[in-house]
Amino acid sequence: MKIRIGYELIYDCPQPTPMILTLSVHFTRASDIIIPDYLFTDPPVPITAYRDNYGNWCSRIVAPKGQIKLFTDALIRDNGKPDKVVQQAKQTPVENLPDDALLYLLGSRYCETDLLSEIAWQLFGKASDGWAKVEAICNFVNRHIAFGYQYARPTKTAWEAFQERTGVCRDYAHLAITFCRCMNIPARYCTGYLGDIGIPPPNSPMDFAGWFEAYLDGNWYTFDPRNNTPRIGRVLIARGRDAADVAISSTFGPNTLVSFKVSTDEVNEMRST
Repeated sequence: MKIRIGYELIYDCPQPTPMILTLSVHFTRASDIIIPDYLFTDPPVPITAYRDNYGNWCSRIVAPKGQIKLFTDALIRDNGKPDKVVQQAKQTPVENLPDDALLYLLGSRYCETDLLSEIAWQLFGKASDGWAKVEAICNFVNRHIAFGYQYARPTKTAWEAFQERTGVCRDYAHLAITFCRCMNIPARYCTGYLGDIGIPPPNSPMDFAGWFEAYLDGNWYTFDPRNNTPRIGRVLIARGRDAADVAISSTFGPNTLVSFKVSTDEVNEMRST
């Protein structure tokens, strides 16, 4: 399967504005890329790149005064399989976790483990360990939060999403991540492309998606409490503790996001007989 992915973001800046952009496909998918997702800008500006502390590929620019368009149009190969389900995956005791997984047990900007720990143990303390516990957490979050773009705000935390019972995909992920960490299961936030391959088209415009990965039995597995079903064609961009680590843009000056478009579509290939 081949998937065409891309974005077009237009910012209006009243003055030259430095930006950090996390928009590139994750290095773990490098071998799948057919047409690279190079970052283009209009007007053209110098671009430098670096790896952040989580291994994500980030770009640095200084947007000029006025409008700037950021865009890409890429093609990636995908195995066409849904997210892996491993019901027998067990929970790893904290004392046996690898050092690099321990960070994902701790509270972070949007995941307040201190506020939700007691609630988590009340809700999930009796659930079977391992995959079943993460599944129970996802089922609860999926039922607990009502989805709606009108409920989105950049400052909403897991605690607030739990209290308000509304949100978007990142809020579902933040709440599930927090519950997992409270139950001693490392969990990390993911952002990327997720189209409607294999399901009816959504009624809303395409957006970047947020989900999470939980560490079980020596592996990181994908979970998506917003959709709460295995999906096809997920293309990872970045991972981190929460959305603060994987923001598509971090801007250092006043600006307005004028336009935001994301696309991800399966490419239908003609076959000769």
